[in-house]
Order: sequence, then structure tokens, then C-alpha cells
Amino acid sequence: MNNPASAIRVACIGEVMIEVTLRDGDSARLSIAGDTYNTAAYLKANAPAIEVSYVTVLGTDSFSDRILRDMLARDIDTSEIICHPKRMPGLYAIETDRTGERRFSYWRATSAARTMFDEDGREPAEVIAHYSHILISGITLAILTETARSLLCNALKAFRARGGVVVFDSNYRPQLWESPATARSAMEKFWRCTDIGLPSLDDEIALFGDADEAAVTARLRSWGVLRGSLKRGAAGPVSLGPHDDDIGWPAAETVMDTTAAGDGFNAGYLLGELAGYDPGMSMRIGHELARTVIGQQGAIVDADWMTMTFRPLLDAQLQAHIND
Repeated sequence: MNNPASAIRVACIGEVMIEVTLRDGDSARLSIAGDTYNTAAYLKANAPAIEVSYVTVLGTDSFSDRILRDMLARDIDTSEIICHPKRMPGLYAIETDRTGERRFSYWRATSAARTMFDEDGREPAEVIAHYSHILISGITLAILTETARSLLCNALKAFRARGGVVVFDSNYRPQLWESPATARSAMEKFWRCTDIGLPSLDDEIALFGDADEAAVTARLRSWGVLRGSLKRGAAGPVSLGPHDDDIGWPAAETVMDTTAAGDGFNAGYLLGELAGYDPGMSMRIGHELARTVIGQQGAIVDADWMTMTFRPLLDAQLQAHIND
């Protein structure tokens, strides 16, 4: 690990893919992305002192090597990654319209990550045991087999009982699930073992049929999710806990690509939590990072917010928590 003395060890679990961003004409840009990986990258880039690990399965091909090099370049720990001898990473392409909204095309049905905690032979409880925080998403759940999901859910319950913190973004992608009913059942189980929830309003309404954001927050609170934030796109976030002030969030000055806006928000919010800030400040950090992300092309962008007024405070707070 990067800093054995640190009390903050975050493991992000999911799938890393090859991202192809289509540009004007016939040109394209090749990069590395995936929802929980994007969050891992933003966490590490903006708080180098904390340990960030990624948990997945890759292959033995050149694209897997490219992903590993990207992780190492970002100082993300790779010790929890194993390589499947016959499978490869998934791939997706992004087309973006004039408003920054994106359309995705995927090639991931037989990706190596789908063998995680099942064919790969690993026990989730052993993998996550030495971390302080575990970050997963609805996409993480969707790519796992039913057996793997059950093992992971049980492992997270035991992890929380020992004081670990589970962070969950439901991130619903219908095409990845056998049926909406299967997705609802799986999501509810994981919501019920979540400490910090970071869902999106549109995803929750699409899957559970809630009437509005009040119904979403009420349902999640009834399932025990009392920390975190409900993301509402350009309208900004609202707290899932008692801090429910809607302060009127500033819109992004430029919208080039909304890819990974939520992933960036998740990183910023979690950084605020790790630093000991209240939910209002954590939401502010998340919102500012999301605004930075959507102003550039691609999932992982240069998000240099070092000059923001809260950044020196964030660094000081994180270091104080690491040294505790």
C-alpha cells in the first residue's frame, strides 16, 4: 500500500474499461474509465495522502496492461487485481451531443471483471478486510453473478459490524440487468447495508418508481441510509440526512461532456466525509468537482481545483484524520 501508517484505506470495487471517445469526423481518443474507477482516480488526485485501491479482474492482454499502467501512473494500488487467462476488459464508446449529453455503446458481456468473486476464486470478506471504506455501485452489482453478489453483501455486513464504512451509488443501467425486478431486489439488499448513499434521482425513480425526490429520500432513510446525498444533475444535490438545506447550487459555466459528473461528485463528497466536514460542505466539494469534470471531454479529466478556497482546509483536515 502507498502509506501503511494511514488510517484511511479506500477500496473501490468494479469494472475498468477501455473508453473510446468519438470526436468530430472519424477521429477517436482512447482512454481508461469506469464509474468506480473514475471516482478512485479523482479521490487519489485530490487527496494524495489517502490510500486508494482498486478491486477488479483484468486479462493478460495489452489493453489490460494499459489499464494497469494507468492505475500505477495515478498511484492507485493494484494489489487487489488479478488477471484472467482468457478474458479481456470491456470496451465502450461515447458520442456526445451539443449540450454535453452522451450516448454509450458497450462491448462488455464477457469482460474479465464479470468473474469477480465467483470464477476468480476470491472471498470478498478476505479482500475487503483491511480497508476502512468500501465504494461500490449499481454497475458493480450488475456485472457480478448472483452468487458473487450474495457473497459480497454478506461480506459488507460483517465489514460494517467491525466499523467499516460502505459507500454506495446505485447507478442503474437497465441494459446490464436481467430484469428490473432483479435489479430492484439486489439494490435494496445493498442499500440496507450502506452507510453513505450517493444515488442519482433519475436512477432511483426509474428503478423504484418513486413519485419525487421526497419519496426517494424517505424510502432510503427507511432502509437505514441516513448519510450521503441525492444527486439531481444541474439542480444540485440534497442531503439524505438531517442536513437538508437546498442552497441553490451554481450551474456549470461550460458543459462539454457530462460523462462521470456523478463519479466526480462521489469523490468530492467522500473527500469531505473523510476530512470530517458536515454534509453541506461535503456536498459543496462534490458539486464543485462535478462542475469541473463536465467542463472537459472524457470521464477522467484534469480537475485542478487546488486554488479553491476550501482546498487548504481540506488538506489540513485529511492530514489530521490520517494522523489520528
